[in-house]
Amino acid sequence: MKRGELSVKYNISASPHIRSKFTTSNIMLMVILALMPTTIFGVLRFGTDALLLIVVTTLTCVATECIYQKLMKQPITIQDFSAALTGLLLSLNLPPNAPWWIGVVGGIFAILVVKQLFGGIGQNIMNPALAARCFLLISFTGIMTNYSSIDAFSGATPFTEFKDTGAISNYDVMDLIIGNIPGAIGEVSVLAILIGAIFLFKLKIIDYRIPASYIGSFLIFIILFGGNGFNPTFIAIQLFGGGLMFGVFFMATDYVTSPITKQGQIIYGICLGILTGVFRIYGSVAEGVSYAIIFCNLLVPLIEKITFPKPFGKGGEAR
Repeated sequence: MKRGELSVKYNISASPHIRSKFTTSNIMLMVILALMPTTIFGVLRFGTDALLLIVVTTLTCVATECIYQKLMKQPITIQDFSAALTGLLLSLNLPPNAPWWIGVVGGIFAILVVKQLFGGIGQNIMNPALAARCFLLISFTGIMTNYSSIDAFSGATPFTEFKDTGAISNYDVMDLIIGNIPGAIGEVSVLAILIGAIFLFKLKIIDYRIPASYIGSFLIFIILFGGNGFNPTFIAIQLFGGGLMFGVFFMATDYVTSPITKQGQIIYGICLGILTGVFRIYGSVAEGVSYAIIFCNLLVPLIEKITFPKPFGKGGEAR
């Protein structure tokens, strides 16, 4: 041993030893950038009302976190972009013609109740943006289900129309993919959503397991129990006519509220697909994505408990 080696300080910790080139703020910023295609499309599609709602909701989330941490004399963490991401995700889940104060109420609920009161980033048991959306849906159902707009595509979303009438929608599949349909600000354009998702896949911010198992199990469920079999238009409406694609890539893959084990992620995705199918086919509400993700968030501790590998030498019969 050379002189001076004992003076070197090493960090020693228990395995697993995970190394990543991304920090929390890097990841949050990358997800925000991935949301830009669908955000820009939503603003161009729905106009200044949508832009105002996005700005107000995002600023509310950031301000709520900053004020709470100041009052509690905690370190200010808004520079990690997690509050900004929550605000952006929540705003993209709102109807474009919703009043601005909906974004304020939802933003305060997301940050204060769902995130900070559970201990801050990494401690919340469910996705703050989706929890806020569900809260708003229950509290202000009329506002949150009104997707009227000023153009020719006013009215219910394609999936809501199908749910209400039981008939296959007259929407063209390309309209569903491009986004020439009514819906929430960030949910209408599957093309824009996929551009952002590919960006996250390329950077390895998200993994294929949750999206693939979610979409796969959902497709199997609706083909078997949806009453329309392999009808391509029916399948397109189910996949592209609501909030499924946005939820699959940007909500279900949330690091904090999804499993970390590979097997757990697949089980989680299958549960999401089945529950979404159950809510959509048999439920009284048109959508089911938000409720399915929130419910499965609560199952994550159990999923990780049964899928987390046992340490070597443990679990054997005592002698």
